[in-house]
Amino acid sequence: MKRNNTTEALDLYSSIEDIIGVKDVAPSLYAHYLLQLSSIEFDSLLDVGCGSGDFLSSISSAFEGTYMMGIDLSPKMVEQTLQRDINAKCIDLCLVDNQYDVITATFDMINYLNDSELKRFLDCIWDRLNDGGYFLCDINTLHGFRDVAVGSFISDMDDRFLAIDSDFEDDMYSSTFTLFTKNNELYQKSSEDIYQYYHTTDKISNISKLKLIESDAVTLYSNEADKEFLVFKKMTI
Repeated sequence: MKRNNTTEALDLYSSIEDIIGVKDVAPSLYAHYLLQLSSIEFDSLLDVGCGSGDFLSSISSAFEGTYMMGIDLSPKMVEQTLQRDINAKCIDLCLVDNQYDVITATFDMINYLNDSELKRFLDCIWDRLNDGGYFLCDINTLHGFRDVAVGSFISDMDDRFLAIDSDFEDDMYSSTFTLFTKNNELYQKSSEDIYQYYHTTDKISNISKLKLIESDAVTLYSNEADKEFLVFKKMTI
């Protein structure tokens, strides 16, 4: 059974990214995007699943004058992005009206989509890209899921206690996040299940109308590639 992530689950995940080291390795991943963006000409960029706006904030100074927009399904994350003076909306990609020269989906965002959701997502990417436009994304490798992410993780901080239990089976990564947040002398408990799905580059390329033009191995957490950076282009006849 393919499970969907709720807004509450993704909100919880976003609130603990600093604990699990996402923000520490983000610059290394974003460097792949920056290098690719520096090699092409574009006037507009849409970041899908923008979270709190970290990616857009990191590249904005390098592309002054370029129109950038972030979208996310989490109102909480969009509010944080807006507070950083970055354009953002809480809206589904398929409901976006405008077209863009570049669309990005960073930090394995598309791994949160099951097969049917992925097909719909890629179709909407095509519709919202200008002719000749680029779609940049990264995905988790099998090693990233099976050997890096699986297991238990505990972090005990002054104001927060986090426990994560995760498993990978039948190409689905499931994790239970339990967070205790200190409120005065009491702790408030939050617990959510989050799911990700293993997608190969060939699979994404086969179900998309976009043309894969580049694929690079990315090493963030181990000596072996745990992510893959992909560049697609909307080719016109």
